[in-house]
Amino acid sequence: MKPIIALSIGVLFGFGLTLAQMTNPLAVIRFLDITGKWDIRLAFVMCAALLVTLVGYRILFSKLDKPLLSLKFRLPNKSNIDSQLIIGSIMFGVGWGLSGYCPGPAIAGITINPRESLIFILAMFVGVKAHHLSVETQRKVKIAQ
Repeated sequence: MKPIIALSIGVLFGFGLTLAQMTNPLAVIRFLDITGKWDIRLAFVMCAALLVTLVGYRILFSKLDKPLLSLKFRLPNKSNIDSQLIIGSIMFGVGWGLSGYCPGPAIAGITINPRESLIFILAMFVGVKAHHLSVETQRKVKIAQ
């Protein structure tokens, strides 16, 4: 049952990203280019998504003690801002600004522009692997000291 629900939610999310033009790199780049031909429409999409999420969470947590298909809610609990978070955020933003893709829209974009989306996804996986190798190397160096 969980895989069917996850797939359904993923398809709905992908449809929403496509409908909002988040899978169109040019639309994203125009949104991020505030000095050029700025397109504000994605700001409205993001604000609407935030509003739906806030209302949804408020309703969800007031009605349910636990999720329907799990023993407890699993929400992020890390609250400290460290160098990894800052550097990662900068890298994410630069990558999004240069390519017009971030992970969700890139996956949804496979149905519209498979070549470009798959190149981005491959590059993203290479970056993730490089990060993991870097963290593992740093951990081993600390242990050896």
